[in-house]
Amino acid sequence: MAVAEELIDSYLQDPSGSGYHILVAEVDSTVTGYICYGPTPLTEGTWDIYWLAVTRGKQGQGIGSALMRSAEKEIARAKGRLSIIETSSTPSYEKTRHFHLNQGYEIVACIPDFYAPGDDRLILQKRLK
Repeated sequence: MAVAEELIDSYLQDPSGSGYHILVAEVDSTVTGYICYGPTPLTEGTWDIYWLAVTRGKQGQGIGSALMRSAEKEIARAKGRLSIIETSSTPSYEKTRHFHLNQGYEIVACIPDFYAPGDDRLILQKRLK
């Protein structure tokens, strides 16, 4: 949570200079989710999806999918060609991995024991049109 809050604070302090883009989802004037993404430094058209979160009680209602589609449209508009997501291989991230695979991402790399022994870093990619 601290890292996510730091990214949001950086964006709010300097939206154009932070390097981050943030979209927020609201239902009945209540924040229910957000996505944070940005261009990957030293690349041509590659963008990272840093965070995507939806309030537990609102998960499964299409909010995460809508945030992802909106971010991907913005990335494509900025001439982005690849969207990258990094996540953990642990069972607690199974639902997250399943969500991203359903959004058209594919696992393209695995760095064994990256986060901790038995906790691999998975890199997912989607080519944008």
